[in-house]
Amino acid sequence: MSSEKITIEAIVNTDVAKTWQYYNQPQHIVNWNFASEDWCCPKVETDFMAGGKYLARMEAKDGSFGFDFEAVFDEILEPKKVAYTMTDGRKAEIKFKEVDGRTQVKIQFDPEQTNSRELQQNGWQAILNNFKKYVESN
Repeated sequence: MSSEKITIEAIVNTDVAKTWQYYNQPQHIVNWNFASEDWCCPKVETDFMAGGKYLARMEAKDGSFGFDFEAVFDEILEPKKVAYTMTDGRKAEIKFKEVDGRTQVKIQFDPEQTNSRELQQNGWQAILNNFKKYVESN
């Protein structure tokens, strides 16, 4: 399996300030951080600064499975970029760019070695699509 980074993106129909806020604040993250309607994100804890920790609890709504997604922030450049390292050493970078009054959100991340690249790309893209839907409806 290739270790080349996976890239996903979405154009959110709102300004960078709102997009940044909804992407990074726990009270918003719990409303969009899941890939499908049969999952949820009941808890998010974040110490939003370089060196700070991030934890998101992700669970199937039926209680059949759940896991903690954990990372440490490497860099935060408001409102342009967030970079973090996951507990297994993989890195991710999220960039926010204003384009004609809308916001391009581009995420690049290191793939893990268990699931296929396609499954990982589709899963992360589904979460990003859910984020876009949440921001645009609020």
